[in-house]
Amino acid sequence: MTDATPVSQHTVLGTVLTMPVQIRTAEQHMAMFSVDADAAQRMIDYSGLRVYRHRPHRAIVVLMLMHYIDGDLGPYLEYGTNVMVNRPGSEASGLRGLGSAGAFVHHLPVDGEFTLQAGRQIWGYPKVLADFTVRGADNQAGVRGDKPFSFDVNIDGKPAVGMDFKPGLPVPSRFTAKPQVQSTFSHLDGVLRETEGEMRLSGVRYRPGGATVRLGEHPYAKELAALGLPKRAMLSSSVRNVQMKFADAKEIP
Repeated sequence: MTDATPVSQHTVLGTVLTMPVQIRTAEQHMAMFSVDADAAQRMIDYSGLRVYRHRPHRAIVVLMLMHYIDGDLGPYLEYGTNVMVNRPGSEASGLRGLGSAGAFVHHLPVDGEFTLQAGRQIWGYPKVLADFTVRGADNQAGVRGDKPFSFDVNIDGKPAVGMDFKPGLPVPSRFTAKPQVQSTFSHLDGVLRETEGEMRLSGVRYRPGGATVRLGEHPYAKELAALGLPKRAMLSSSVRNVQMKFADAKEIP
């Protein structure tokens, strides 16, 4: 007789979530920017992490919009400001070592109360409520990535950030179908956490540049401006479908 593996569960607003949380259908638009490393470090100093320097004085910031369609947290929109960071104890740098870096989640507005509570309670993500306007996704055109796509995020009635995407070029599925494991870091209420997630991508399109940023009046916008945004993206992408699994977060002393 063998012991059953313990199952982790969390109760959020009266709903029981069994780990890992599953995302069965989601869409993604993402852009990667090279920014001043010292400015990025100042922005995330509170986390205790160090930014990953792909060049001696440059760091990478990833801005993205996720549209979660079918998953354990329900349907919702989510914008993220992610800074690529070294894992604790690592001093890796350069483009070759980028695969060893993690993503520190600095901003994470969402448009649903349930996902807000789950994100903060389970993973320590800095989720706040926001209003989203999405353009170019009619008739799945923006989802496919072959038409222009844009969005705007407003927080507390103030414009925070918007992005405009140009269509990308399709990537053969043999290069993207393999499951990817990515660590994200968060820092909430004085606690640093690491969450491991697994992703499967289909319908991927990439483009050099291809995305522009618009900044508003909210404090989030001022933080992005301090990084030197808006500026040309290094790379942008769209993903027609993202499937994900999120494990429990692990606290990092």
